[in-house]
Amino acid sequence: MEHFVTIFNSLFLPQGLALHRSMERHVQEYTLWILCVDDVAYDVLHKLVLPNVRLLELAKLETVELLRVKQDRTIAEYCWTLTPFAPRFVFDADLSVARVTYIDADLWFRKSPAIVFNEFEASGKYVLITDHGYAPEYDFSASSGQYCVQFMTFTRVGGEAVRKWWEEKCIEWCYAREDDGRFGDQKYLDDWPERFLHSVHVLVQQDLMQAPWNATRFPYGRAIVYHFHGLRLIEGGRVLLVANLPLPKSLFENVYRVYLKDFAYAIQCLKKINFNIRVQAVKPGLLSWLKALLRLPYRNLWRLWVNRVVRLS
Repeated sequence: MEHFVTIFNSLFLPQGLALHRSMERHVQEYTLWILCVDDVAYDVLHKLVLPNVRLLELAKLETVELLRVKQDRTIAEYCWTLTPFAPRFVFDADLSVARVTYIDADLWFRKSPAIVFNEFEASGKYVLITDHGYAPEYDFSASSGQYCVQFMTFTRVGGEAVRKWWEEKCIEWCYAREDDGRFGDQKYLDDWPERFLHSVHVLVQQDLMQAPWNATRFPYGRAIVYHFHGLRLIEGGRVLLVANLPLPKSLFENVYRVYLKDFAYAIQCLKKINFNIRVQAVKPGLLSWLKALLRLPYRNLWRLWVNRVVRLS
């Protein structure tokens, strides 16, 4: 039995439901714990009664220290602050759980993650983290960090020291800006392989975890998990695929189009229970396009223009 935990509010219910649908296809013997950031998300998920899901109500779990820092952080920053707490909430809720894997709500499983856990177990370590695996032309490690808070495993025995250190750091500072070598909850991971030498394992098979920032580096076929970073529902039943990175045509046709079927299915499920679907972003304006023009290699601009916005079927 693998235990996973994710975090989202009612705005990100479509991503969360698409994630769950992919797990039903590809993950055997699992429980997905969902930390519901608002009451609406909890109420909706309670109505849907999803298989292999257990719900956590944030309002009943927030600590004094969390409530203290909540006041001066945006909802995104607060969700990042919550990330190291999420495995702790699962461990506290079920004493039989031996390890928990945190996953972002916008992840999507393409295959069984068994190969990932096999590598982790063979390492003999207590914490698993994953490298961004940036394509050389899109290396954002200096600003966003070498490692990605997207798929992280913590064991109850051995992993708690690392998790608690991270928890304390995120309480101290967790904002969506660069500051003295910090960025959100993520750049704290940069020195973990050295700081926690005997505890932390970095996934060697980087191409098992794919995302827009390494789409031009790895063929999509090996991906166990795809991270749909930046994918947002916009007005008119359309979807912004990615804000500022190009997508190879083969990736768009064989991964994004399949994901969008799950995304559309999630929206239909929500509509059936009369949930009011909200847009998650606005259509990119001229300034966004100009930033992309300055940032991307010329040869990739056409991909950005062609694959940026699509209509849900």
